[in-house]
Amino acid sequence: MSTATKFENQVVCTMDDLIAQSGVCVYWQGHQIAVFYLPKETPKIYAIGNHDPIGKANVLSRGIVGDIKGRLVVASPLYKQHFDLVTGECLEDASVSVPVYSVALAGDKVVIDF
Repeated sequence: MSTATKFENQVVCTMDDLIAQSGVCVYWQGHQIAVFYLPKETPKIYAIGNHDPIGKANVLSRGIVGDIKGRLVVASPLYKQHFDLVTGECLEDASVSVPVYSVALAGDKVVIDF
């Protein structure tokens, strides 16, 4: 029987790697993660899986971020579905979602718990 390894507080990038009001893709232990830096929000950093389950491609980090009815979202660049940055839920189809990662800033480092 194998046991999944839990990685805690893994540095995945630095603030210099981030772009305000946009996303970047980081790769860690086989996971593609879309990290979004929204300096006017609280918190300022959000992380979701980069894989768009509807478009079936790793593209969410390239989507446009915005707000729909008070929910922070990213629009997939493929078919334009909106994914909630807090819950991972697809606004157009509640049966579809992406993983959400716990992310924080440690100085100028972006850390994610897996």
